[in-house]
Amino acid sequence: MPVPPPGARRQVLLAATFPHSVWVVWDDPRSGSQIDFASFRHAVRTAERGRFDFFLIAETLRLREHAGRLDDLEVAGRPHSPTVMSALAAVTRHIGLVPTMSSTYNEPYELARQIATLDHLSAGRAGWNIVTTADPEAGVNFRRGAHLAHADRYARAEEFVRAATALWAGGTTTPQRHRGTHIDLEGTFTLPPGPQGRPVLVQAGDSADGQAFAARHADIVFSLHDRPADGRRFRTAIRARARALGRDPDSLKVMPGAGFVLGDTAGDAAERSRDVALRQVTPAVALTRIGQLWGADLSGRDPDDPPPPPAGPPGSPAAGLYARAVAEGLSIREVAIRSLLRHTFTGTPAEVAARIDENVQTGAADGYILAGHLNPVGFDEFTDRVVPHLQERGVLRTAYTEGATLRENLGLTARPPGVAR
Repeated sequence: MPVPPPGARRQVLLAATFPHSVWVVWDDPRSGSQIDFASFRHAVRTAERGRFDFFLIAETLRLREHAGRLDDLEVAGRPHSPTVMSALAAVTRHIGLVPTMSSTYNEPYELARQIATLDHLSAGRAGWNIVTTADPEAGVNFRRGAHLAHADRYARAEEFVRAATALWAGGTTTPQRHRGTHIDLEGTFTLPPGPQGRPVLVQAGDSADGQAFAARHADIVFSLHDRPADGRRFRTAIRARARALGRDPDSLKVMPGAGFVLGDTAGDAAERSRDVALRQVTPAVALTRIGQLWGADLSGRDPDDPPPPPAGPPGSPAAGLYARAVAEGLSIREVAIRSLLRHTFTGTPAEVAARIDENVQTGAADGYILAGHLNPVGFDEFTDRVVPHLQERGVLRTAYTEGATLRENLGLTARPPGVAR
């Protein structure tokens, strides 16, 4: 697709996600705590200095396990993201604050209250990254015990969002009642509608149910499709779904997750990318992740050995990876790196800025949710070296001038708080 002329260039949306512990390079002397408030403060202030749109914190409700053992890189801590975001509201002025919260293991009244509180405290900068929690082991940490089936999780999420948006709309004056298969509530909310009318909804989920849910409710889709061709197909399809539901397709922004590695030259960046990948996918991580994909305990194997045949059926993803490993002579660790990790943008700062710009101008994405491989300094280099190139291209703000709220900064039209789509 052709790139539009300078006068018609679309603005690049950028978000920063506080890194999952499993992909952080912990052996770097610059790596810091996963739970110290100073780490969150540094990361969010760096993103705000880079004029990012919002800061997102992922949340996991159970430490990752395999074959009865904790993942050795999953024990660094996962704080309660709305609590952290409330603290970050006091040390930032413009950047959006988006905690991740599960619609399966929360209740709509209390979650709506937490997000509305954040929206008021931050003067209209709150969002909610909606997940349904795919990990079946998370259920045992909650009184419901059994994990819901995939379809039931999305049915509950549908009721959940409708109940939450009704509470945000009704405020302290209009009693709400919702009775469904999964949600049963009745009462009056404790807060008036927030500065945005309705907090920004981010949706993470790529299944057919997830895409249908996003087309109805989401303002931002946290997509997996970071390759340009895949991104264009996905963005076209999800916008068509939104249009069929009566929505303006421009009211739904697609932001794939993306990693980045910079270098002074293209060769330097490629070498750094290989080094970072090996430090992210340690031998222990490789054995755990491929063991999970294979449905086997690989803990006693050498990660530099070829992988054994997987336990799954011939058409499974594991079978496809195994065939590739055999054809290319890949080790377990190399299979893990290729299947689980991709540095979407690798190159010089100018090259990375050009690729991000081109992808947005040609409809592969509306922007990117970036993850750095160092904590908390993962965004320092991007802000200092890539952001100026994007600003010079005229596709990234040099100041927050669009408005006071996250919704305004994202270029989203105002949405009444009770409207689900």
